[in-house]
This record gives sequence, C-alpha cells and structure tokens, in this order.
Amino acid sequence: MKIQKSSQNLAFLLSLVLMFTMTCKDESKNSEQTKDQTEVMEAEMNTPPFFKLSLAQWSIHNMIMNEGVDPFDFAKLAKSWGFEGIEYVSQLYSAELAKYESPEAGMQELVNRLNKESQKAGIENLLIMVDDEGGLADPDEAKRNQAVENHKKWVDAAAALGCHSIRVNTFGTNDPEVWMVTVVDGLKKLSEYAATKNINVLCENHGWLSSDAPKMMQAIKDVNMANCGSLPDFGNWCIKRKAGENWGECLETYPDKYEGIKILMPSAMAVSAKSYDFDADGNETTIDYVKMLQIVKDAGYTGYIGVEYEGNRLSEEDGILATKNLLIKAAR
Repeated sequence: MKIQKSSQNLAFLLSLVLMFTMTCKDESKNSEQTKDQTEVMEAEMNTPPFFKLSLAQWSIHNMIMNEGVDPFDFAKLAKSWGFEGIEYVSQLYSAELAKYESPEAGMQELVNRLNKESQKAGIENLLIMVDDEGGLADPDEAKRNQAVENHKKWVDAAAALGCHSIRVNTFGTNDPEVWMVTVVDGLKKLSEYAATKNINVLCENHGWLSSDAPKMMQAIKDVNMANCGSLPDFGNWCIKRKAGENWGECLETYPDKYEGIKILMPSAMAVSAKSYDFDADGNETTIDYVKMLQIVKDAGYTGYIGVEYEGNRLSEEDGILATKNLLIKAAR
C-alpha cells in the first residue's frame, strides 16, 4: 500500500512539474508574442509617412492680409511648424510687386528675397499657385493668349526659386464643349513655354469645370505634354456658383470627392490636403483623411502633400497644426 501511495504521489508531483513547465512556456510564448506586437506597433508609429509635408501659403492668407504678417516670413513660419517644403501664392505678393515701376525689377527683387528667406530657413521651394492672371480657357483667343503671357513671369520666377511647378486656374467659360477646346489651347501654349524652363503646369480642381474631375483629366490628356499635370485638392469641388462667379455661393458640387481624387491622381505632381474644421478626436469634419490618403498611396504617389487650412473656427496656426497632425495620424 505504501509503495502504491508513493507512486501516486510521485506521479502527481511529476504532473504538477509538467503543468508548471507548460504554463511557463505558454506565458513565455505569450510574452514574446506581446513583445513582438508591441515592437511592430512602435515601429509603425515611428515609421515616417509615405509622403513629405509642405505648407500652402494660402493657409496664412488672413495673417498676411488682415493681421500684418510679412509674407516674406512664410519660410520661417513654415519651418517653425515642422514643414519641409513651401508652396507660394502669387496674389499675396501683389502689394510688394506694385511698389516697383518696372515689373521686371520688382519680380527680380521678389525672387531674390524669397530665395534668401527660404535658404535661411532651410526649407524647399516647391511651387507657386498663380491667381489673377487671366483665364487660360477664355473663349476670346486674344484674352486667352494674354493670360498665357501673364503667366510666363511666374514660370520664370518658379524656375529661379528652384520650384518644380506653377499651379494655374482654368477659368474662362463654363460651357463644357467650348471649354474643352479653349482650355487645351491655353494649357498647351503655357506648357510649351514652361517646358523650356523645366517647370510643370499643374491644374487644380479649383472651381468650375476644373472641379469636374473627368473633364479636367481629359483636358490634361488632350494637352499631351509631360509637364502638364494635376494638383488634386481634397476640397474645392464646386462646379457651379451663383451668377456664374468664380467664387461665392455654390449651386452644384461634384458628387464624389473621393472618386474625383482617384481620377486626378494618375497625373498628380503635387497634392493639397484641404481642411475646414475638426471634431474632438482631431478628424476633419467633412473629409475622411484615411480614405483620401489610401487613394493617394494606391496611386503610387510619394511626393509632398501640402497642408491648406481654410477654416475660420480655429486660428490659422492651430488649423495648420491640426491638419499636419491629422495627416501623420491618418498615414499610420
């Protein structure tokens, strides 16, 4: 009986040892798996996004136009907010250019100062968004040709600044049949000149027929030049405004902004991340940034994405930083 009891005790002890060993192995395995998962998550959180961050100068247009901020401080401000590149807006330098009797002298001085400030800040000049230089799709050929001429000085300025592109508008008519002919003519003439300076001409969805993505993409295809491309903007989808104005009350919008971005991405040489307002979690209230960035990434785009805050609830600085943070969060 004693021998049988001893055998039973030994078997019990061995089973306990086996159970303890198995438990330790399981805990060790689980611990290793948890550690691996944690390391993967940390690596993902620390991995840079698939794009670089730039700042569109329009994000601070109220600071410049209403609050007295010097437009030449743009490079310094953008760098202090953590951006690597900057996108100028031509109209924010109109007052500066008006000081000179000679337009050529004024533009040369503008370029010199912008180069000096960007070099001092250690930030890259990327493009110039050109406004108020005439309709590149104007049905009147003389006016259309003049618009092309007006844009050439900004092509020259972009080249002197080391930018890769200018962004243009394609206003002139909202008649699709007329526009498709005139916009191709205007864009082709400007792109031919820009090609001699190694500058791209980018069409943004910026209102009217440019916000009708299939039509804008067809126009770019019809121009058929390597330096004529698109600048998809997450916002700006109004295709018809009250009284036929370029800006103001919107009467009709392109039905699917995500489809629009997908259509424009194959010819994209820059991307603009528009934002208007944010919820308590820091998400844009009208645009799904994760969905947008997935479309951009799926298109194989790895260049700069420019922050362009246009809201009025947050200050421009806070809106810029909120957009920048959202882009980084959404990319993860």
